[in-house]
Amino acid sequence: PTMAHSQALLVLENFIGGKFVPCSSYIDSYNPSTGDVYCRVPDSGKEEVEAAVKAAKDAFPIWSAKSPLERSQILNKLADLIEHDLEAFAQAESKDQGKTITFARTVDIPRAAHNFRFFASSILHHVTECTEMPAMGCVHYTSRAPVGVAGLISPWNLPLYLLTWKIAPAIACGNTVVAKPSEMTSVTAWMMCKLLEKAGVPPGVVNVVFGTGAKAGEALVCHPDVPLISFTGSTLTAQRITERSAPHCKRLSLELGGKNPAIIFDDADLSQCIPTTVRSSFANQGEICLCTSRIFVQRGIYSEFLKRFVAEAKKWKTGNPSDPTVDVGALISKEHLEKVRNYVKKAQAEGARVLCGEGVDPLALPPGNQKGYFMLPTVITEVKDESCCMQEEIFGPVTCVVAFDTEEEVIRRANSVKYGLAATVWSGNVGRVHRVAHRLQSGLVWTNCWLVRDLNLPFGGMKASGIGREGAKDSYEFFTEVKTITIKH
Repeated sequence: PTMAHSQALLVLENFIGGKFVPCSSYIDSYNPSTGDVYCRVPDSGKEEVEAAVKAAKDAFPIWSAKSPLERSQILNKLADLIEHDLEAFAQAESKDQGKTITFARTVDIPRAAHNFRFFASSILHHVTECTEMPAMGCVHYTSRAPVGVAGLISPWNLPLYLLTWKIAPAIACGNTVVAKPSEMTSVTAWMMCKLLEKAGVPPGVVNVVFGTGAKAGEALVCHPDVPLISFTGSTLTAQRITERSAPHCKRLSLELGGKNPAIIFDDADLSQCIPTTVRSSFANQGEICLCTSRIFVQRGIYSEFLKRFVAEAKKWKTGNPSDPTVDVGALISKEHLEKVRNYVKKAQAEGARVLCGEGVDPLALPPGNQKGYFMLPTVITEVKDESCCMQEEIFGPVTCVVAFDTEEEVIRRANSVKYGLAATVWSGNVGRVHRVAHRLQSGLVWTNCWLVRDLNLPFGGMKASGIGREGAKDSYEFFTEVKTITIKH
């Protein structure tokens, strides 16, 4: 790139103790829709994390002493400021992550503001328990206190949405935080830092250190003064976090991958089911841990479902994410696109059929997006349950559709993966819906809908999909330490 070009690049800085701090080395972050370098991100390590943890520790006494109401007012103010800049945040998220501007505008940024509002409200409504022992002349009660410095590590698929889902409950409960967003999508976190002072967040309460998992993430997880880690990302990284934090007995909340089944019985309302299942397969380029990537269809409606599903998938427009008519943006990186494409190649090598998308339909891109990381919504059929395409998380716009005969059989097959995050069931039979929902090994089951969330309720997975739950009550329990106090009178 020419000198003039490199001068125009956005250069992010770490946010430590209420100030932006330059870093000694930087890494390139790309715009996935063009393949060009979009900004430079600090390549932080031990030193930067050390400074951030120190700032967080120093800020803890004052912040934790504030009343829930005071913290609530600050969180609400921050939500106002994010909403005020919604368009700028949406543009940045779309450019940095590759998601469509429509998705960023309607899902990511509104939800980020809502995360602060939700926990600003919920923190005011928690109550502690009390029991009496008249015979012993004793009364017991519990009290909850913030834990200390929370280490928060968030992924690249829903950058601000998932970062704020951690920061909001952590600081609402009176903790201070050191957050590390993904090095691939750091811009909106940096933009949020610019609003903290104006919202009334004291210096050091929220610190953001940018960089890779191997360097910055590792330093954060290994730091003896960070008693708690909340992580969203891959199961592999979570294993590493568990090992590194074990010597310090850290408290962990891990929200990991999924290989989520959709089960479609022959009495499903296809007029609802098909558009929703296309969305649950390809929304955000399939880069959501809750996307359905295994679709089981009862044999009686299998061919009709497949025909209509493929027709609907082909209507989704792939292209420049900033075009409001586009449904599918760019995948996060060149490497990730390659990985997703390889799954499709493996399926073909195993004898599966690709009905639409990758390698089957031509992908026409605007001139400025020729070097971007794009892929069409891809539907694979005639794939065996043992195939890596049915066992491993692909995390792209790829879904596999297979037939089943009986309820018993489909439950067994749906449960035959190492993951257990989300499932969807489509049926008009209320008894069946309940029966199947009870037997699926899955932290969330949606019936006749997808991704309808009440933030009050627990969110999280079973098996290799994670440890712990998040939600109003669950996040409060995770981010506070409980103490039982007994008084003899």
